[in-house]
Amino acid sequence: MTGNTVFDYLLIGVFVAAVVSALSLLFIDAPYGRHKKGGWGPSINTRLGWILMESPASLVFLYFFVVGDNNTSIVSLILLVMWQSHYFHRSFIYPFQIKVKPGDKVPVMVIFMGGTYCAINGYLNGSYISTYAEHLDNEWLTDPRFILGVALFCFGYYLNKKSDQILRDLRKDSTEGYKIPYGLGYKYVSMPNYLGEILTWTGFALAAWSLAGVSFVIFTMANLVPRAVTNHKWYLETFADYPKDRKAIFPKIL
Repeated sequence: MTGNTVFDYLLIGVFVAAVVSALSLLFIDAPYGRHKKGGWGPSINTRLGWILMESPASLVFLYFFVVGDNNTSIVSLILLVMWQSHYFHRSFIYPFQIKVKPGDKVPVMVIFMGGTYCAINGYLNGSYISTYAEHLDNEWLTDPRFILGVALFCFGYYLNKKSDQILRDLRKDSTEGYKIPYGLGYKYVSMPNYLGEILTWTGFALAAWSLAGVSFVIFTMANLVPRAVTNHKWYLETFADYPKDRKAIFPKIL
């Protein structure tokens, strides 16, 4: 813990929220994508919703990184690039890559909840790296935790982005709706893009060696693992020829 009351209580709150989120998703499907349904209040344009929901993670992280005291070491700058390589893309590029049907919308409540978490997450990780992490000096460059973390981040990043690309290519110029994806991680699991995201942030947490990073991994898993199980079940129920040896998210395990 840092001794900063706001930071410490928000950090604890993320761990608590992860438990609540995981338990909730055992009974309620998040209302977007293939599980979209009414009853969640007003909605807005899907692309605008993505930008509003994801951009706080990029912008808030950047602000607290810049105003901190430890923002010039090579290690800190590498962590900044790692974070922004995901969230700048997710906030301002990905929304224009996805195929959106005319009239598609996302509930404002989902945007508000997601955006609130992204802002808190950006604050915790940005301020930790540039204010509270005394170990992130240039000597950390050769620490095995940093090297392994960066490598794991890069692998997860590639798996996440490539898996998303496979899905986009399936839906490109298609009027047939959902299809069975194949290739790369889809040989083993139904949601390799989710697995890639978990590996990405596990690598980041390891490279930064921070509880803020760990809280992000736990919260990510709390949201993505139940959703992966739900999506896997949907694939099995929707496609009679769906590969029966695929798992939901973790090869050979779940």
